[in-house]
Amino acid sequence: MKAADAVVLLRTFMIFLVAYLILARFNPIATIVLILVALALDAVDGYFAKYGRVNLDTLRLYIRHQPPKNPIKPTPYGARLDIAGDRVVEYTMWIVFTFVGIVPLFILLLIVLRHSFADAMMGARGTSSKMKTKFAQVVYASNMGRGAINVLKAVTYCYLVLVYVSGYPLLIGYALVAALFAYIMLRGAAEIYDSIKSY
Repeated sequence: MKAADAVVLLRTFMIFLVAYLILARFNPIATIVLILVALALDAVDGYFAKYGRVNLDTLRLYIRHQPPKNPIKPTPYGARLDIAGDRVVEYTMWIVFTFVGIVPLFILLLIVLRHSFADAMMGARGTSSKMKTKFAQVVYASNMGRGAINVLKAVTYCYLVLVYVSGYPLLIGYALVAALFAYIMLRGAAEIYDSIKSY
């Protein structure tokens, strides 16, 4: 098994542990740390997918988005497994917060609908690195677009843990959920738009 694929499986396991800890109202700080580690592992598996090992030279190339001199051969299912890992993490968090009554059910259903169609369109075309339209490149595939969604997910999930476990104000949680939901939908629209324009 490639290191990148092992990292995907590790973060999948971690997010199930996070779900249990949330439902058990375990220490919120420990739970938040695990959420942040699980989300950070998404970048780690991308690194291993390109380079297969850790050293300073390849790490610098990865940060600069420069192609490796000696790229490793990815597994044929690696890119799809990565997306599956992303979806398991995201769906698990939304399901948990819907189950405990913080997130409305329609938000979860619309996110599942968005991902189902957008992932199908992207799967037929390839990966996000093959996006051609400027809209999709900026909103979805750019460093700014990826960074924005990851930061928004981290802040939203972590704050919702504090809402459920520690009684933080729900109104702020709703604002974060609304912002994250809107950006997820925008990125989905970018995926679908780019897939249609690419044919």
